[in-house]
Amino acid sequence: MNAFGKRGGAGGNGRPQFGVAKPMKSSGGAAAAPSVPDEAEQFPPVSDLTASLDGGLQEPNEAGTAAMDRLNSRQNASGDAASSRSEGFEASVHRIKEQVLPRLLERVDPEAAATLSKDELAEEFRPIISEVLTELKINLNRREQFALEKVLVDELLGLGPLEELLADPAISDIMVNGPEQCFVERKGKLELAQIQFRDEEHLFQIAQRIVNKVGRRVDQTTPLADARLQDGSRVNVIIPPLSLRGTAISIRKFSEKPITLDMMKGFGSMSEKMATVLKIAGAARMNVIISGGTGSGKTTMLNALSKMIDPGERVITIEDAAELRLQQPHWLPLETRPPNLEGQGAITIRDLVINALRMRPDRIILGEIRGQECFDLLAAMNTGHDGSMATLHSNSPRECLARMENMVMMGDIKIPKEAISRQIADSVDLIVQVKRLRDGSRRTTNVTEVIGMEGEVIVTQELFKFEYLDETADGKILGEYRSMGLRPYTLEKAKQFGFDQPYLEACL
Repeated sequence: MNAFGKRGGAGGNGRPQFGVAKPMKSSGGAAAAPSVPDEAEQFPPVSDLTASLDGGLQEPNEAGTAAMDRLNSRQNASGDAASSRSEGFEASVHRIKEQVLPRLLERVDPEAAATLSKDELAEEFRPIISEVLTELKINLNRREQFALEKVLVDELLGLGPLEELLADPAISDIMVNGPEQCFVERKGKLELAQIQFRDEEHLFQIAQRIVNKVGRRVDQTTPLADARLQDGSRVNVIIPPLSLRGTAISIRKFSEKPITLDMMKGFGSMSEKMATVLKIAGAARMNVIISGGTGSGKTTMLNALSKMIDPGERVITIEDAAELRLQQPHWLPLETRPPNLEGQGAITIRDLVINALRMRPDRIILGEIRGQECFDLLAAMNTGHDGSMATLHSNSPRECLARMENMVMMGDIKIPKEAISRQIADSVDLIVQVKRLRDGSRRTTNVTEVIGMEGEVIVTQELFKFEYLDETADGKILGEYRSMGLRPYTLEKAKQFGFDQPYLEACL
């Protein structure tokens, strides 16, 4: 028995017949495929200062006046909250969708619909949608009908209005602040998105659909949830009463095409010598900590570094919500588990690190270290798991070391601070500092070696540094990557893998 067409329709047996026409293609409007952006726009190249002088660096007086004008305009700007309610074509399609959706659901078996792909469902819906539109006496042209079909399929099988943003490769972050407002990050800058949700209940249902797919939940007892989408994009959900504007969804999208160190060099995120040093660090099994702020590109850098791992090595990754995408053949991802309704059964990152040590790993990679699991990672780095990596939130390499000391002391391990510092100095080889600058570009600002201890202080030396020089009239930051010209302390590790000569030449 056919699952569709519960009510009478155009078919001979009292049920509507499925359409066989393929989905219509259009060169414009809602059917148009999103254009692929130039990835280099997110990582604008560092312009040569001499060449850019002709491009119009502002005179000091002009720059000061322009800066004060910006301050005054910001102060006088309206503080009203921006609304992402759209008007025009999209708004009219959504209004029609609200009328068609209830009647469509009466004619469709949801269980049968869930077994079909989006393209198949669009084909099955086409004659039923035409029938409903006839009943409602609504006339649509081909473009409007195709847009309506897409919106209805997204609503039933996808993530509703978010599908449009997820399909846009130019968008790297999606931030939903309740049903009335949604912002996206495009090329490093935030802008208001023209999507809309019916109400708070509609938005909450979409949030539940996201977290339920990965076996997690979000409700009054668990108002916070971390999840991921099928493509590995990271999702965070927070609902009322913790969020005062309604359900808030934050999605960090990742590029479908893996970004390599060579690509980052081409984008201007690092110099050629820095790329060479990081390639050797990954291949020569140096222990690397990637430090940076939110949205600075830590996970992207970790994925790029992991490309240099030998295919014969066994790699275990440990994360709260699995988002790393390694290209190694012998890679096993592990993911934490939140507590159940009784507050029992939670599996933390520390539990997984301890368990991973019994799984014969060559390298252990942590998505992010936040607490006492830092000690277990340091122990792994120091006991035969060279080449382990992790990311950490901090603003500078020196602050990164201080945060690691603090995280170890947060645990129940009672050891002196000097012993903790010595453990860090013995375990970590390189700290790679990444930063998102105010013009939206992401840069590798420091590559720092951890040398050892001098008294109670951890000694470091900087191999590379990004130095700010000036700013162009259109807000692009100019600077250069400078090598400090120091002999690297980790040269011996590179020598064991035959990379000592290129490593030394890149640093000097």
